[in-house]
Amino acid sequence: MKNAIASMVFGCAAALSASAYAAGDMSNMNMMSGAQQSGDAKNSMSHGEVKKIDNAAAKLTIKHGPLENLGMEGMTMAFKVKDPAMLSQVNVGDKIDFVAEEVNGALTVTKLQKQ
Repeated sequence: MKNAIASMVFGCAAALSASAYAAGDMSNMNMMSGAQQSGDAKNSMSHGEVKKIDNAAAKLTIKHGPLENLGMEGMTMAFKVKDPAMLSQVNVGDKIDFVAEEVNGALTVTKLQKQ
């Protein structure tokens, strides 16, 4: 019985010391809130090249690098545009910076500027 109690005491002590060690020095950790982090990622511009403009469908086909805010690798794909006026701002072959977000289930360019 003494061995069982001693084992439980030792186990609790080990657990407490492990959690204290894990809490340790947090001075180099980024304590920014998740909302602020996702807001920064959401507003960061991605880079790409316009491959096709579809005025009838209000879509741009863009060859792009990674879209960090969406967790996507680089590829070529079509995006809806938030404002159809964006389509007249670019031509096929233009290098662009843009923000794409999921809007009502569709990947949509919400910000666009030529490089």
